[in-house]
Amino acid sequence: MKTNTRTRLLSLLAAVAVAGPLLAQPAPKDFTKETPAERDARMGWFRDARFGMFIHWGVYSVPAGEFVSTKDGQSKTNKGLGEWYLEESKMPVSEYEKFAGQFNPVKFDAKAWALTARNAGMKYLVITSKHHDGFGMYRSELTDWCMKSTPFPRDPLKELAAACQEEGITFCLYHSIMDWHHPDWGTRRKWNDKVPATAPDMDRYTAYMKGQLKELLTGYGPIGIVWFDGEWESPWTHDRGVDLYNYCRSLQPKTIVNNRVGKGRAGMNGMDKGQGVGDYGTPEQEIPATGFGAGVDWESCMTMNGHWGYNKNDQNWKSAKTLIQNLVNCASKGGNYLLNVGPTSEGLIPGPSIERLAEMGAWMKANGEAIYGTTASPFKKLAWGKSTQKPGKLFRSLQLAHGWRPLRPHCQPSHQGLPPGQSRPLEICPGERRSHERAHHRSRHRPRRQRHGHCPGDRRCPASRGQHAHAQASRRWHPHPQGHRC
Repeated sequence: MKTNTRTRLLSLLAAVAVAGPLLAQPAPKDFTKETPAERDARMGWFRDARFGMFIHWGVYSVPAGEFVSTKDGQSKTNKGLGEWYLEESKMPVSEYEKFAGQFNPVKFDAKAWALTARNAGMKYLVITSKHHDGFGMYRSELTDWCMKSTPFPRDPLKELAAACQEEGITFCLYHSIMDWHHPDWGTRRKWNDKVPATAPDMDRYTAYMKGQLKELLTGYGPIGIVWFDGEWESPWTHDRGVDLYNYCRSLQPKTIVNNRVGKGRAGMNGMDKGQGVGDYGTPEQEIPATGFGAGVDWESCMTMNGHWGYNKNDQNWKSAKTLIQNLVNCASKGGNYLLNVGPTSEGLIPGPSIERLAEMGAWMKANGEAIYGTTASPFKKLAWGKSTQKPGKLFRSLQLAHGWRPLRPHCQPSHQGLPPGQSRPLEICPGERRSHERAHHRSRHRPRRQRHGHCPGDRRCPASRGQHAHAQASRRWHPHPQGHRC
């Protein structure tokens, strides 16, 4: 009897010892419940950055947008494809996979890409780790449908992460929720000729996707943003989105996750309507007519031409002037501008993209103070251009025929001696804010010889009187002495 009692007691103690750690495990943290102060600390760099580079790169760059189909013995070429090549061509997956064997970006230079972004004035970079075709742009241990299937022996994401860190660029990843290639994604395509006879399993697919995200969020350094996409199809649900949001934050608590992780996005408008999850809204190929109010973070992602992925026939490039206007427009409404490039299969950013980024960089070098770290304009609408603000400062940008130029209220700078698209960001005296529009209107309609005189408000700025007097004599604008604040 004593032996049996002792045996039962030892068994009970052993069971408690095994179950104890399991019972003691805390519930998974709900990162959607963070405090406003915690959110502000995490979102701070994003709000200050205002300008980022988007990169759509994958095996779809091999055909470069062209698809030749044959019907009734006749060939027809579609030259308008891009990153949606697999979906729009309805090419059998077994054929599409052959592009991986031709993807060999021997001219890829991660340092050159990061330097291009930095010189353009961009503060962060978002690159596709996996687009909707399911191809991993890194060397994954969970699938062969990744860079391991290419002749290229290196890991582009690993190199780019290191190069961004060296250049002071925040490295971020785009990752598609939808996957046309994977057999367990809930909406299979008829042209996917590699799926098994069994039904798709979304739980199994989600586990696979989380496995890839774990590889990326634990093996590529700090990730500023996890930029999800492809959430609109029915297999993805709000609950799965909340779970995935928390999973990413559990691996990197400081990372930012966009709202496409959930189901609340209202189409290309990009903002959540109803039940949503994520840290900021994502308008696509559009800039909202007005902002969304204080405390609402958003980012407009836009292309330079008509495609996200590389298309060799698309030469419909936006001008640098238009791109600068878009940047100013976003910043004036409290949002970020994520501008896309689509590299070739050789690993080169197209020349027209490089040229436009260089022009934007020259403008940002002169005017970045009016973009970085600013908040939305205090004015609902301005007839002459856009404005941004910082505590104690208001920046105005006048839209001229050759580009955007910041102006000081009550002082009309000379246009002589400044090349198109180059000027300096100017601050406004706090006491002049109320009358800045009226004063600007008056200065625009004065005779030219009167526009370059002293600032009517210079009595409030004693340190500037001498320079304004010189400006009146030379008919050229001069800034306040360095460090002086009205």
